[in-house]
Amino acid sequence: MKGIVFNLLEEVTCQQLGEETWDTLLEDAEMDGAYTSLGSYPDEDLMRLVAAASARLSLSPDEVVRWFGVHALPLMAKRYGQFFEGHRSTRQFLLTLNGVIHPEVLKLYPGADTPEFDYDLSSEDRLVMEYKSRRRMCAFAEGLITGAAAHYGEEVTIQRPKCVNRGDEQCLFHLSFKKLER
Repeated sequence: MKGIVFNLLEEVTCQQLGEETWDTLLEDAEMDGAYTSLGSYPDEDLMRLVAAASARLSLSPDEVVRWFGVHALPLMAKRYGQFFEGHRSTRQFLLTLNGVIHPEVLKLYPGADTPEFDYDLSSEDRLVMEYKSRRRMCAFAEGLITGAAAHYGEEVTIQRPKCVNRGDEQCLFHLSFKKLER
């Protein structure tokens, strides 16, 4: 996993819970916390931090990863604004993941292992996304989707009728969006 993910986790944790919490999580996970954004680190390192946060915060690992995704999205939008500009809705943004955003991520972070999405566009009111990743971090994807909806001034309803972490062969997200009054 690329170091940028660890950098984002540190930033989110420090912003939301304080630097002491980040230091405590590193201590609990028996890690030093030195990550360069372009470096590659074992996926297990992230899972150790998630497990430490799960125990410390009394949340399930999925709740921790979802929380991370929700709070990481604004930082990503600030850092990589070009990926978010020009879209007027979450749906429009999500449809650029495979063709625009992930190829650009690979240019910035060579060797990154990005997920792949398939879309069912048969409904104007819903977006069905199939998530494919060997990492099985669909809760992170869900958090990022929720964060993206907030970014675009929308509320998203997410149903996940299939999930690899529950024994299904694939993860499916059924999404519907509602514009929030400002």
